[in-house]
Amino acid sequence: QVQLVESGGGLVQAGASLRLSCAASGSIRVVNVMRWYRQASGKQRELVAPITDTGTTSYDDTVPGRFTISRDNAKNTAYLQMNSLKPEDTAVYYCNANLYRRGMYYRSEDYWGQGTQVTVSS
Repeated sequence: QVQLVESGGGLVQAGASLRLSCAASGSIRVVNVMRWYRQASGKQRELVAPITDTGTTSYDDTVPGRFTISRDNAKNTAYLQMNSLKPEDTAVYYCNANLYRRGMYYRSEDYWGQGTQVTVSS
């Protein structure tokens, strides 16, 4: 069994910062890419930022310079530091990880967390 657990969401005012965490646990051999997505009410889920196991990152056009994704491979944990938050950042933030379970060498799998709510008031 593999679990992804997000934490760190909350209600903040515009301009504030939050740090989200996503911890992958269970029968894991290696975690490949980890990604943060978000889904605002009534909208499709969108990719915010991915990070590979070697630390390569990229960002959605709406967040570069404000959001920073990072990870601790020893802990199988990814982070999303969000600064200068705007009301339009309000969404449920989901973590996704592509990984190989223990004993698996040829087929990686995608897992999702349950999501954490981020609400930014104006």
